[in-house]
Amino acid sequence: MTAALSLETKVGRVTLKNPVLVASGTFGFAREYEKLFPVSALGGVMVTGVTLEPRAGNPPPRLVETPAGLLNSIGLQNPGVHWFIKEELPRLRDLGTEIIVNISGFSLEEYGRLAEILDREPGLAALEVNISCPNVKKGGMTFGVHPESAAAVTRLVRQGTSLPVWVKLSPNVTDIVEIAQAVVDAGADALSLINTLSGIAIDPDKRRPVLGNVFGGLSGPAVKPVALRMIWQVYQEVPVPLVGMGGITNYRDALEFIMAGATAVAVGTGLFLDPLSPLKIIEGLQGFLAKHQEETITNLIGAAHNREESIDEEKRE
Repeated sequence: MTAALSLETKVGRVTLKNPVLVASGTFGFAREYEKLFPVSALGGVMVTGVTLEPRAGNPPPRLVETPAGLLNSIGLQNPGVHWFIKEELPRLRDLGTEIIVNISGFSLEEYGRLAEILDREPGLAALEVNISCPNVKKGGMTFGVHPESAAAVTRLVRQGTSLPVWVKLSPNVTDIVEIAQAVVDAGADALSLINTLSGIAIDPDKRRPVLGNVFGGLSGPAVKPVALRMIWQVYQEVPVPLVGMGGITNYRDALEFIMAGATAVAVGTGLFLDPLSPLKIIEGLQGFLAKHQEETITNLIGAAHNREESIDEEKRE
């Protein structure tokens, strides 16, 4: 009798039915997507980032397509954490999948306060700490490009919550491993990488930047090789689970991230190309396991590394 194929994976204390998540900022609070497909099929939802107070976001234009990518300058538009808890969280709890709340602050104290507020709410799987948003004037990436400030944010969030803490890292750094190690030493349970790369687009006819905020975050297939390289590097050096993201549009992309060392993956810009892409990725992963006679997706985590280079998987659970 053939054993059942398993896509179940563990990001530290969080058990996911499959490794396919949807990335913060691309899935909103799931209101639109739950009309298109059963969100319960996903491993989890990383909801759009919430801040302590409501934010209107950056001035338009806020999106521009680039070759093989997308520049966004949304500026963390959201209704604030208290509205989120009252109006969005009750519905999210009933979606039948794990809910990870992305949080952003503009001071150390705001991150700590957000952690304390959300710690009181049932039905959350983890907090994803955004120290890597490149399109706000202060906060966000300001905290994520220096090991000391990245660690300080992580430490304060860790002190404020009993929930698992996932820290979302910026690629706009000199040494991604140094930042990763700093936040893990400060208490991070897992790492999400990568956030968007800082970029700009210029309209030659108008002779001015296209985005209202001038700079934006580059995502999509164009950033995939950078994201994979960073997953590879961090996996070799830092013993916590990794959630990989950056240009994933199909199951083979997802497999590259998993084999580079990701325990789970998140689809972001790929949702704009095909809203059903996460379901197709899940189906593709199942087909790959069957074709290659692998019983579980966890057998493939870090599979592209030489055995002697890989970190013992037991340390990651």
